[in-house]
Amino acid sequence: MAQVQGAAPSEPTVPQIPSEIIERAAQAVHRSAKRTREVFAAEYGQISALSKSSQPSVAPTGPSPADQAQKASVASRIRNEYADVRDLPAALAQKQANAQAGLVARRKKARTEEQASDPQLAKMIQEAEASSGQSAHNSSTSTALTRINGTANAKLPPNAHGPTPQRNTPATSLVRRDTVRQQKPDWHPPWKLFRVISGHLGWVRALAMEPGNQWFASGAGDRTIKIWDLASGTLKLTLTGHISCVRGLAVSPRHPYLFSCGEDKMVKCWDLETNKVIRHYHGHLSGVYTMSLHPTLDVLCTGGRDGVVRVWDMRTRSNIHVLSGHKQTVSSIVTQATDPQITSSSLDSTIRMYDLAAGKTMGVLTHHKKGVRSLVDHPTEHTFASASPGQIKQWLYPKGDFMQNFEGHPSVINTLAVNEDNVLFSGGDNGSVAFWDWKTGHRFQYQDSIAQPGSLDAEAGIMSSTFDLTGLRLITGEADKTIKLWKQDENATEETHPLDWRPTLGRQKF
Repeated sequence: MAQVQGAAPSEPTVPQIPSEIIERAAQAVHRSAKRTREVFAAEYGQISALSKSSQPSVAPTGPSPADQAQKASVASRIRNEYADVRDLPAALAQKQANAQAGLVARRKKARTEEQASDPQLAKMIQEAEASSGQSAHNSSTSTALTRINGTANAKLPPNAHGPTPQRNTPATSLVRRDTVRQQKPDWHPPWKLFRVISGHLGWVRALAMEPGNQWFASGAGDRTIKIWDLASGTLKLTLTGHISCVRGLAVSPRHPYLFSCGEDKMVKCWDLETNKVIRHYHGHLSGVYTMSLHPTLDVLCTGGRDGVVRVWDMRTRSNIHVLSGHKQTVSSIVTQATDPQITSSSLDSTIRMYDLAAGKTMGVLTHHKKGVRSLVDHPTEHTFASASPGQIKQWLYPKGDFMQNFEGHPSVINTLAVNEDNVLFSGGDNGSVAFWDWKTGHRFQYQDSIAQPGSLDAEAGIMSSTFDLTGLRLITGEADKTIKLWKQDENATEETHPLDWRPTLGRQKF
């Protein structure tokens, strides 16, 4: 028992593997690795496997399966797209060959051939053409991507070397164009008030100049029409006949007639030789707010609260046209000798241009956001301007193309006037007056009109305005029942009143 306890434990025995088995296993692993390398070396040795990888010695030298597939795809696309047009008819081929030969003969200097942007794809196209040319269906080479037979030195088609190369042209998207720079406005002397005429008992809502530039007429809320001497400002005549506010006046340049309209739905023709009404034009369903005489035809246009523009024959009093389209009150009408001969504005925020011969609308301008209260034509240019609360816009005839905005009169603008010196006047409902340069839209003067003593401050609104025929006098009719005459300051110069012009990079279009 003691001997068993003192004996050392025996170690486990490890079986010995014969060297022959180990050698056979190593040979089997080597053969397996060799076969694996031979199987996958075709893909491993190409660029698609690893970029710029080391090429094994067993990699095949032929094209890879990916290249073969791409080459087959290119050949298939070429065959499908150009199979029907590979061979031109004999007559057409000969005609095209002759044209190519003549073009080469006329060309004095040969141009350098364009290089393909993708040489590899160009090579594939050429190989595809060579292989597909052996088919039984096509007996000759394709004329789609190669020279035509018989045209020596002919220029290759643009796509003969593959896709058309992309040319790097300088971008102009970030280049500032010269048209962004604003034109410098002309200098105009400031205007000043030099005469105030009192005589009406209501708001002066209408003014009209006489063609001889000797006197002007005014219509007001006291239902009277007064004729004033322009030079002295004295009252010459008072015409009574309307039973409501007189809203529009017009003096005929070819006849001794004065036309008037008012809120009593009446349109009257006054004979200035007898100072009596000789014609009435009946047809409006509500108050008549504006009127205009055609410059060359014996035609009178009126508009008002019924939302239509009525065209009258001046002599026969017949209603020629009823021009519809506006949805609210017609606020202003201007006429001219060329199309569009009639342009009207309305409180529905639109301006309509009418074809007088057809009696239809030629175009509608919808740029204004609020009701348009006044229109004015430039006396010499083929342009006009329109005014709505806080906005004055300039337009180009005949299509009504938008030209520019006049920014800087934050008021309800009731009236506009322009003279031949490119001075635009705008009068606001709060008594503010603004003078603008017609060419550039620059506001060179802005001030508030002063109500006459005894009037409320709220009665300082400008209701109507007009320039005389010389453009040197401005006449305004105001809500304080007065007529104010303005003229340019004779003592002002560019040094005493410099041009306050701050150009910007651009103007807001709408």
